[in-house]
Amino acid sequence: MRTALTAWRDVLDRTLGRVTMYRLVTIVLVALVAVYALFTATGVIEGLSTGKNLIALLVLLVASVVSNRLLGLAWRLRPHTESAVITALLLFFLFVPVTEGTENLAWLAAAAVLANASKYVLAWRGRHVLNPAAAGAVLVVLLQDLVGRESSIFPIWQTAAMKELVWFVLVASAIVLWRTGRIGVGLAFLVPAYVLLVVGLVEGSDAPIGDAWQTVLYSFPLVFMAGFMVTEPLTLPPRRWQQLTVAVVTGVLSAVPVLVSIPGWTAPTLGPLSLTPEVVIVLGNLVAFALARRTGVSLVYRGKRQLGGDVWELAFVPSRPVRFLPGQYLELHLPHTKADTRGVRRVFSISSAPGAEELTVAIRVPEKSSSFKRALLELPPGTRLQATGVRGDFVLPSSRPALLVAGGIGVTPFLSQVRDGDASARSVLVYGVPDADVVPYGEELVASGVPVVLVSPTAPRTLPEGWTHVASPFISGDVLDEAVPDASSRQAFVSGPPVMVNAVRGELARRCRRVHTDYFSGY
Repeated sequence: MRTALTAWRDVLDRTLGRVTMYRLVTIVLVALVAVYALFTATGVIEGLSTGKNLIALLVLLVASVVSNRLLGLAWRLRPHTESAVITALLLFFLFVPVTEGTENLAWLAAAAVLANASKYVLAWRGRHVLNPAAAGAVLVVLLQDLVGRESSIFPIWQTAAMKELVWFVLVASAIVLWRTGRIGVGLAFLVPAYVLLVVGLVEGSDAPIGDAWQTVLYSFPLVFMAGFMVTEPLTLPPRRWQQLTVAVVTGVLSAVPVLVSIPGWTAPTLGPLSLTPEVVIVLGNLVAFALARRTGVSLVYRGKRQLGGDVWELAFVPSRPVRFLPGQYLELHLPHTKADTRGVRRVFSISSAPGAEELTVAIRVPEKSSSFKRALLELPPGTRLQATGVRGDFVLPSSRPALLVAGGIGVTPFLSQVRDGDASARSVLVYGVPDADVVPYGEELVASGVPVVLVSPTAPRTLPEGWTHVASPFISGDVLDEAVPDASSRQAFVSGPPVMVNAVRGELARRCRRVHTDYFSGY
């Protein structure tokens, strides 16, 4: 059973990892639009015009992409086109179907423009504070009220919660949450929201519980919110506990309009705004910002050095000191010509210690690599680029002994930890490499003093003092038993390719107190 589950995880990770996160979200949203168009065209969803709603989508796409480019020029930043496309697709599910009329389409375009403007105007040190689609939806309502428009358009979220589409939305959301590793955060939003809404309907309107749970499933856009809005990476705080807190708070707020009806109260309003889903998401974004002010990072590329084989370390000098914990990662934004489907943003673990003058990351650049990696390796020193922030929870406990398990370039976050000095005395590193004579960061690991168990098919020509070698093509349960006999007293931290992490996780779970994993599908 465990082998079958591991194999299934491997296939899923490899499949989803072939495209970037932005591309994956675009694909699943386009697929949902296609299903919606098919259902309206064939009468599965009755009473809606496929053509008119696709025209609305075209208006959103044009307005979003064009406005994003113009705003990028005004702010002297290279715009991210795929982000603008995603914003337009999200707004489609918030607003469609819309009432007929050219004026309504113009206001729909205004929502897209305001959504993109929020990325630049409502920003903190290079990071947008609010979810763009939610911000655009709120701002267009406020703007219509400001100009006194009587027949205003409002986000109704009907397309995101239709009975005919809900199971497709569920699958799409699950795919996105799996890829981002935020299924737990999505559930932290969904469970309180769903339970409280069901309770509110049962207690407030005497609805049978069977009807209440179906009403919540088919009439509230909770699943869509969980998959595409609440867990949106750029508006979440960096630490897991902070993300869970934001999710729970947002889930509770989603149920307030129904809960207050139990004693006969009315939900609070502010002008034309009430606790609608887009307002709830904006409030959740503000809670996230209060917990941790997400900060973009400006970096100047200093140079590279080869660590062995096709592995390189890249060094950057930040414009201001970067605060991070050993084991965290950053997302680099590198616009380049002829970008392939992997996109222009990638995630990299930080290998330098906090407080170091340079901020370093390591990358593996095989012969057939992405356009991003090739462009990164060819950067001339002095090039300025942006990182969208630092985040992650792959952080060692303050005092407990740890078992570090790395596969290949997965050793990178451990380098930050051992360079920081605190981890060396209480950790042991099991390091799997294909060639025992090509060990990335080998000299740094020797200097750190951390005990290393090198796992490779053949023995190295020379073995550093304090290291041991286990002849094996991969890290197995038998290898772990031989290498770390006191594993039961340690917390395990595993970093590497998804296939390796999935294979080792089960073995460690039977031997260690707790297992933490850190991998980026599609690295």
